Amino acid sequence: MRFLYPVLTSLVAGILVGHFFAPDFGNAYELMLYVLIFLIGIDIGLNFKAEELRKVGRKALILPIVALTGSVLGGLLASLLLGINPRWGLAIGAGCGWYSLTGPLIAQYSAVYGAVGFLANLMREILTILFYPVVIKKVDPEKAVVMGGATTMDTTLPLITKFGGREVALVAFVHGFILTAVVPFAVSLVLSL
Repeated sequence: MRFLYPVLTSLVAGILVGHFFAPDFGNAYELMLYVLIFLIGIDIGLNFKAEELRKVGRKALILPIVALTGSVLGGLLASLLLGINPRWGLAIGAGCGWYSLTGPLIAQYSAVYGAVGFLANLMREILTILFYPVVIKKVDPEKAVVMGGATTMDTTLPLITKFGGREVALVAFVHGFILTAVVPFAVSLVLSL
């Protein structure tokens, strides 16, 4: 629980700095994500044997299917409860936490739902950061990876590694990688219907 306070403090500080000073980082964030993924790849390569990778493979292939299915069904349910066109709920749900892609893709069809898609998927990442350490006390850490969606390959991976362990890190990375490969097609497919 102590970990949540620095995360929340960092989030609030980032919001304040962004609001009042608006520094221009350009594409530095993207470069840092590539460095993070590279370092994680080195760590995985150094610490896992081929047998462990094969064992993890099945879980890492099933979890993205579960995550995408749950996200899409959740988006459909939300659209039905809110009385909006199911197309928007399905597209937002198919984003699986990748807010920087989902928002702009949907915004090509509707600026309002593009903004909702951005915020809903951003919220998924934030909620994963806040609640993954709490959820794994009741749910298997590997299964809890689905809450992060596509973000488990990059931004939420350090958190999942810290609280779930090194074995879960490999599952999370593969899970996020698969969803990152599938999400652009899933969102585009839903929007084309």
